[in-house]
Amino acid sequence: MRALSIVAVFTLISASAQAQETDNGALITEALSAAPPEIAASAAVEDWKGNVLRGGYNDWICYPTPPGRGDAKCPMCLDATWRDFVKARVAKTEFKTDSVGIAYMLAGDCPVSNTDPDAKAPTADNQWINAEGPHLMVILPDNSMLEGMSTDPYSGRPYVMWKGTSYAHIMVPTAGNYHHRGMRHDGFGRHGHHHGKKHHGSGPHGHHHGKEGMMQQGTEN
Repeated sequence: MRALSIVAVFTLISASAQAQETDNGALITEALSAAPPEIAASAAVEDWKGNVLRGGYNDWICYPTPPGRGDAKCPMCLDATWRDFVKARVAKTEFKTDSVGIAYMLAGDCPVSNTDPDAKAPTADNQWINAEGPHLMVILPDNSMLEGMSTDPYSGRPYVMWKGTSYAHIMVPTAGNYHHRGMRHDGFGRHGHHHGKKHHGSGPHGHHHGKEGMMQQGTEN
């Protein structure tokens, strides 16, 4: 009887380990979908608690969609500058850098305001983006370099997000991003097409950075 109990325990442990391995495999695949193949090939992958799901051989760390996002998908791959950006956002401290930062979100983004880093839902004037398509994000060491750039998130061209804050950065649409699938405050796209129900939550930019890892702001970004 004791032997059978031991066998049962080991069977449960083995099944649990296999399930965890399957779950981790899915998270890794999703996280790496944010980056170009050349970067994804050797990037590390972490979950939002800082657990390393896969080791890497370059400076990039990719993350799957944070929990609590429903059907939205917003994995991201961040360089060291962007990881510092995330820490500043979570601490709500001014972000400063002396280097250019690049982040990839080639699988698209979750809902986010283009003007208010802390917005959690659309308003009449916060340029809510319902579902940003594939894009990359660029941080510059001097925000004055952003002057003269568009802040229109619905044009299909690069634009500045969160202008006027220390978190300002350039959003660069990539292949497959059709007019950003943006949404004006009236719920209609730039060309008058309705984009469906509004998804509440801030963008993948409002991350929470825990003691060991990063946790995205509850609601994106």
